[in-house]
Amino acid sequence: MALENVVIIGSGPAAHTAAIYAARANLNPVLFEGFLAGGIAAGGQLTTTTDVENFPGFPEGISGPDLCEKFRAQSARFGTRIFTETVTKIDLSRRPFRYASDEQEGEARAIIVATGATAKRDDVPGTRDGELWQKGVSACAVCDGALPMFRGKPLFVVGGGDSAMEEASFLTKFASKVYVVHRRDELRASAIMQNRAKANPKIEMLLSHRVQAVEGGHTVEQVRVHDLKTQTDRVLHAAGLFFAIGHVPNTAFLNGQVALDDQGYILTTPGTTQTSVDGVFAAGDVQDKKYRQAITAAGTGCMAALEAEHFLSAH
Repeated sequence: MALENVVIIGSGPAAHTAAIYAARANLNPVLFEGFLAGGIAAGGQLTTTTDVENFPGFPEGISGPDLCEKFRAQSARFGTRIFTETVTKIDLSRRPFRYASDEQEGEARAIIVATGATAKRDDVPGTRDGELWQKGVSACAVCDGALPMFRGKPLFVVGGGDSAMEEASFLTKFASKVYVVHRRDELRASAIMQNRAKANPKIEMLLSHRVQAVEGGHTVEQVRVHDLKTQTDRVLHAAGLFFAIGHVPNTAFLNGQVALDDQGYILTTPGTTQTSVDGVFAAGDVQDKKYRQAITAAGTGCMAALEAEHFLSAH
């Protein structure tokens, strides 16, 4: 059974930044990018983003999948061994740690978990893969909201929590109007976030409503909403719809072997990527529910690799 210095689990900016740093430190890392892990192609959430305009070094912007390809190519260039396999089992009870995919198993002196978090989506006609998803339907306003296709147009946000209020407020910088759709007659957001959103003249609350369908040709053109109190439907013109109903961190495969918070995100020692298990590090959205950006994920990937290198030199 092969013993590796560092095994990296993940496929986004955190995983590949960790791989680049680890490879350049001659740690000969192995990266498992997963095979449709979490229902998403290798590259993670970035693959569900069209144009990325806020990642440094690309003044003209770059598509999410193209950026992921560049991350991957840079990892491979420095010698990272990449397997398109999903790690299904892991044993952190002793060192070296044990891991297994459907195709192979092995041991690792250190592990970096960078499996990300998957955005939740309601199952609404028109928003599914192959329909208008990535064609005006998104789960990240900060990633996509500034795109030209949304500027000066009405937009929808689905959700009733703090993140929905934040995303709606952010979108008012670009949209002509933002409709916030929430199924209940009260928002879940904190009072300060609710008040801020309600005070914004561009935001209209559609409480006790749900989205029935998102319609359009090549892009979103209109949204059909249903009033749960009057049982009536209406169609509103819009150029986009953003889900803001939370994320699910991809931590199930860990089987509770590292400390998680109440939402399933990996807990790390503040200022580090160290988990509750010595030699296991977590980077990217799997441990960050606040920022969730490609650039912050990359930063923690760098931290994880440097901390893993330090750990290995001491053990």
